[in-house]
Amino acid sequence: MNERIVRQVRTFPTFPQLYQNVAIYCRVSTTMQSQLSSMANQASFLVDMINKHYGWRLVDIYLDFKSGSDAENRDQFQRMLNDIHSKKIDKIITKSISRFGRDALDITQSIRLIKDMGGSVYFDEENIDTASTDSELLISILSAYAEAENDSRRENQYWSIIKHLEDGSSEIYKRKCFGYKKGENDTLVILPSEATIVQKIYELYISGYSIIGIKKYLEENNILSPSDKPTWCKRTIEQILSNEKYTGNIIALKTHTQDGKRIENNDKSKYLISENHPAIIPKEIFDAVQAEKMRRTNITKTENGNLRKSTKYSSKQKINQEDLQ
Repeated sequence: MNERIVRQVRTFPTFPQLYQNVAIYCRVSTTMQSQLSSMANQASFLVDMINKHYGWRLVDIYLDFKSGSDAENRDQFQRMLNDIHSKKIDKIITKSISRFGRDALDITQSIRLIKDMGGSVYFDEENIDTASTDSELLISILSAYAEAENDSRRENQYWSIIKHLEDGSSEIYKRKCFGYKKGENDTLVILPSEATIVQKIYELYISGYSIIGIKKYLEENNILSPSDKPTWCKRTIEQILSNEKYTGNIIALKTHTQDGKRIENNDKSKYLISENHPAIIPKEIFDAVQAEKMRRTNITKTENGNLRKSTKYSSKQKINQEDLQ
């Protein structure tokens, strides 16, 4: 009879994870030089903090150059959430609640989502870690305060802009465009070499050329664009044909920013300053071009809303193709 061999199977202890996988989240609203410097300072400070913290290991850095009002439109923020879900990250380190977001509800919902996925967020400026059970109420209060403070700051900035527009001291009135240069006291003076091109574009359009026809004319005649390139963008030509600054007048606040996009301002007052600088295009020619643009557009306004016309304007309707050579 064979003897049974009994062996002891040893169980080895499981050791706790010695470190947390930590990532950095930084955000600024624009790509202006001052904001880029702020982004670099945020990231550098937080990297140094993680390196000095025993038990933290840096695994990634997420940088957003967008408004903090909507988390869904921040690509890096969404990538960060995906990495938390896949367990790549245990903790997020960020400078402050305002850098994490601007909308109080959005911030609270994001923090709850991160906690549900097993992650946490540490806000350095406020010294708050969402891993703490009593942190959510405090974060809700502080994020609501940050949102209100941001709204107040925005209103103050807008008030300041309006005051400078009303007294004529705004820098907006001194911004140069293609066809002008800065003269004494930052006044706008005509730059003849560019003004001649602007006049030619208006002349071509009013004589029947389409935007594409003008683009072809400029490129075939080796006329450089405002950025000194041999090719012209249709958008550049359209902007030149729509800019009332060429009449010597300036309309401020024609557009405003909404959700990170420039849109036409239909809700707030605009400001007109007349005869601010020498005109390149006579007012009657500018008005004629605007009327011609409306005539050529394939959108017409009716009582039932905007309707698209069956055909769209083409320069071929008025001039022969040979005329563009």
